[in-house]
Amino acid sequence: MEEDNTQSTITPVKTPKSGKIVKVITYLLVAAVAAGAVYFIAQKRPSLIGLPQNGVEVQAETDALIADVGKLIALPTDEKPTVATITDVDKLKDQPFFKNAKNGDKVLIYTTANKAILYRPSENRIIEVGSVNIGSQAEVTPEASPSPTVKATPKPSLVPVVTPTPQPTATPQ
Repeated sequence: MEEDNTQSTITPVKTPKSGKIVKVITYLLVAAVAAGAVYFIAQKRPSLIGLPQNGVEVQAETDALIADVGKLIALPTDEKPTVATITDVDKLKDQPFFKNAKNGDKVLIYTTANKAILYRPSENRIIEVGSVNIGSQAEVTPEASPSPTVKATPKPSLVPVVTPTPQPTATPQ
């Protein structure tokens, strides 16, 4: 008898559809994990991905900033300041108030008290104090001044002004 040296091996045949399905499921799973991570970061630390903070965090940060600056200089107590962060100091270099400013410095603007304070949190130091002049412009422009300046503003008078009128004079006849 002859021996049959041929072995019959059965190998599973992969269909092209099953490979694609595995890839699609893998991509969907990775996308879901990434979306979940972005959502978690957006909820816990929105500043890490460039989103604005919620109102409570911003108010707490502003209150802490006011407390820090209040330890260095007397601040107006009758109003809350508008707080701005310097992000591009090159745009402000032509203004005298910002000549020593750096990126990351904070500006506290008190519109009622006409006061602006440039504060550097990294050094816990006040860099500049100036007056704020709000004219017909919609924006606030702090100006540096070594001493307080007073700008005269005409105010309408509510009292009528009496101007004497010439009286006819009687001529003798």
